[in-house]
Amino acid sequence: MTTISRPRLLGPGMNRVDGPLKVTGSAPYPSDFAYPGMAHAALVRSTVGSGRITEIDTAEAERAPGVVSVLTHLNAGHLDRGPMTPLGVSPPAPLQDDLILHYGQQVAVVVADSFEEATEAAGLVRVHYAVRPALLELDDPGAELRTNPWKRDAAWGDAAGALATAEVRVDETYFTADNTNNPMGPLTTVARWEGDTLLINNSTQWASLESTSLAVTFGIPEENVHVTAPYVGGGFGAGLRVWSHVILTALAARVTGRPVKLALTRPQMFTACGHRPKGRQRIRLGATRDGRLVAVDHEALTAAAMDDDNFEPTATVSATSYACPNVATHDTQARLNIPVPNSMRGPGASTGNYALECAMDELAYKLGMDPLELRLRNDADPHPPTGLPWSSRAHRECLERGAELFGWSRRTHEPRSMREDGMLVGYGLAAVGYPWFRARCLARVTIRRDGTAYVCSAGTEIGNGAYTVFVQLSAELLGLDPAQVTVGLGDSTMPLAPQTGGSGLTSAIGSAIHEACRNVIGAVLDLVADDTGSPLHGCTVDDVEAADGGVRRRDDPSRFASYRDILARLHRPDLTAEGESVPGTPQDLGMALAGAFGAKYVEVRVDPDLGRIRVARAVSVIDGGRILNEKTARSQIIGGTVGGIGMALFEETVSDAPSGRIANATLGDYIVPVNADIPDMQVEFVGSWDRANPIGTKGIGEIGLVGLAPAIANGIFHATGRRIRSLPITMDQLL
Repeated sequence: MTTISRPRLLGPGMNRVDGPLKVTGSAPYPSDFAYPGMAHAALVRSTVGSGRITEIDTAEAERAPGVVSVLTHLNAGHLDRGPMTPLGVSPPAPLQDDLILHYGQQVAVVVADSFEEATEAAGLVRVHYAVRPALLELDDPGAELRTNPWKRDAAWGDAAGALATAEVRVDETYFTADNTNNPMGPLTTVARWEGDTLLINNSTQWASLESTSLAVTFGIPEENVHVTAPYVGGGFGAGLRVWSHVILTALAARVTGRPVKLALTRPQMFTACGHRPKGRQRIRLGATRDGRLVAVDHEALTAAAMDDDNFEPTATVSATSYACPNVATHDTQARLNIPVPNSMRGPGASTGNYALECAMDELAYKLGMDPLELRLRNDADPHPPTGLPWSSRAHRECLERGAELFGWSRRTHEPRSMREDGMLVGYGLAAVGYPWFRARCLARVTIRRDGTAYVCSAGTEIGNGAYTVFVQLSAELLGLDPAQVTVGLGDSTMPLAPQTGGSGLTSAIGSAIHEACRNVIGAVLDLVADDTGSPLHGCTVDDVEAADGGVRRRDDPSRFASYRDILARLHRPDLTAEGESVPGTPQDLGMALAGAFGAKYVEVRVDPDLGRIRVARAVSVIDGGRILNEKTARSQIIGGTVGGIGMALFEETVSDAPSGRIANATLGDYIVPVNADIPDMQVEFVGSWDRANPIGTKGIGEIGLVGLAPAIANGIFHATGRRIRSLPITMDQLL
C-alpha cells in the first residue's frame, strides 16, 4: 500500500474534465448513437397483472407502414437466462412463455423503419389473457415468503430476553413506499450485429457484467459481445442489471439484420428497469434509564417480484449502527405480481436507516434525553460484534461537528415549542452509515512517447465525476499535469470493473490504478536496468517517486529522467502496465472494513393550519475517508440530499388494485423535488485516510441520501408533536 508520491493534485476541488463535453452537447450518450439503416423498436406491454396469454394477434401490426418485424413468445426463439450476479440472479429472459407476472410486462416488440411507425404499430398488437388475481400487498395470504433470503440476518446475545427485562422499550412499525428510479434521460439501447459479434450502446452502470450476461443469453463467447457506455445520464441503480428491453433490442437486431434502437418512454421506465420496493419494518429497542442500548430487534418485510432475487437487505443496517450486546435482525421478502425491484440510491440502508433512526428518536423522547446525546452514548466503536478496530471511523466527529454547524444547541426539547413567522419549527437528526463495498477490479495505464498517459477501466461514468477523480489520481501517481492524462471508461473491452453502484467504484478502480501506476513505473525502471548511464540505473520502485513528467530518486531528486526521454532513447512508442485491486477481508487486514459515516441535521417548518411542510435547512457532515475532489464530492452529497427529501416528502409509486397498473407513471404525477423545494444545504467532510485500500477513499455516492428521511420525520415530530411512521409524509397526514 505504498504511495508513489505525496499528495499534490488531490483534495481541493477541480472542475470536471467532462464538463465542456456535456455543456456543449458533445458527450456521447447511448441515445446519441445512430448507424446506417437503423430501425427502431417499440414495446408492447401486458395490461393485466397476473395470468396467461391466450391469444396474441400481430397481423394488423405486421401490415402497418414501415414495420419490419413483430416478435412475441411465439417466434422469439430460445434465450437463456443470464448468470448469477452479485445483485442476485439475472432477471428472466423475455418472450419465453405465455405467463404474465406483472402489469406492464413486455409481451412483444415491434421493429419498424422509424420510431413513430414502430410506436403506432405497437398499438395494433392485440393480446388476450386468462386473468388471475394479482398479489399486490405485503400481507396478502397468497404471497410466498422468503425468510433470510441473503443469509445476512444477524444475531448475538439474547435480544428477546433483554427486551423483556429492559427498563425502557420502544416497539413500533414503520412503512416505506415504492419509489422509482427516474434519471432525466430514459434508458436507451442501440444494438447491432457484425457476424456473430454483438455490439451494444446502452444505458448501463455495469459494462463488464452486461457483456457476460448477454453472452450467456445469446449463447455466444463473451469476447463476441462489446458493450459501450462512455456516458450515462444518471441511473440511481436503474442501469445495474441487464433488463428485458436490452435483450429484446439485441434480439430484434439479430432477427432483422439491421441496427436497432429502443428508447424507453417515461411510463415504461416504471415497469422496465427496477424500483425501490415498498416495505414494512418493526423495530424494538430496549435501553437502560441512562440511555444505554441493551437490545435491538429489527424485522423487515420487503416486496419481491415473482421470479427474481433482488438483493435488498434492509434490517441488517441495525446490526452495527450502535453498540449493543443483544442484537437480532431479520429480513423477509414477499413475492408479489410487481415489476422486478432493483437497487435505488442507498439500497437497503436508506429504508433500514429510516426505521432505525426514527425509533432512536422515539427512544430519546421516552428517556427525556437529547437525541444527539443518545446516539453519542451508544457509538459503535469498536466494531460490533467482532471488537475489531474500524479501518477508519469519524462518526462521533460527524455528529458533533454537524451539531455545531447546524446550531443544535438552540433546539428546545419539547415538541411544538419552537415557532417563527407563524410556522412550527422542528429540528431533526439522523446518524448514518453505509456499508463497505469493494469488488475485484483491473485497470490499465499506458505512458506514451509524448509524455502523456492513457488510463482505462470498464467502469461507467453516470454523472458521479469518475472521469475527473481518476484523471486527478492518475496524474498524482504518475507525476503529470491533469491535462496530460486521458481516462477511458464504460467499455466492456477495457479491463474488468465492477458496477457503478454500492459506493465502491472509486476505491475499486482507484486502487487498481494505484497498482497499475506503480507497475508502469516499475516497467520504466526495467527499461533502464542495463543502462549504466541512466540516472535511475539500479533503482527499485521504492527508491523513486513520480514527478514533473518522469521519475526521480527519492534520496536525490536531481537524478531524474522524463518518460519522454526514456521512451525516445529506446525507440519505444509507449509503455503499458496493468494493475489489479482485490478486496481484503477483516481477517486478513485485522480490522473492520468501514464504509462512509455521517450525520444529517434538518430544520423543517410546518404550517399549523394547512400542514404544509418545508425543509428550510440541511446540514450533512460526512466521513468519506480521503476525499479526492471536494467539489465533485460535495455535489454528490447535495444530489443525495435532494433525493432524500424526495423520499421523505414526495416520492411514491402508486399501483391500482386489482390489476397492479401504475397510476402515476409520468413526471407530472410521480412527484419529485424541484428547485422551490430545496433548502439551504451545507456539506462538510471530516475524517481521514481509510486503511482498507491504498488510496484511502470510502464511497460517498449512497450516503448522501441515507438519513435525510428520518431526520425530516424526526424534525416534523419536533415541530408538530405528530409522529408519522410512513413515507412519504404528506400534508394531509398532519391535518
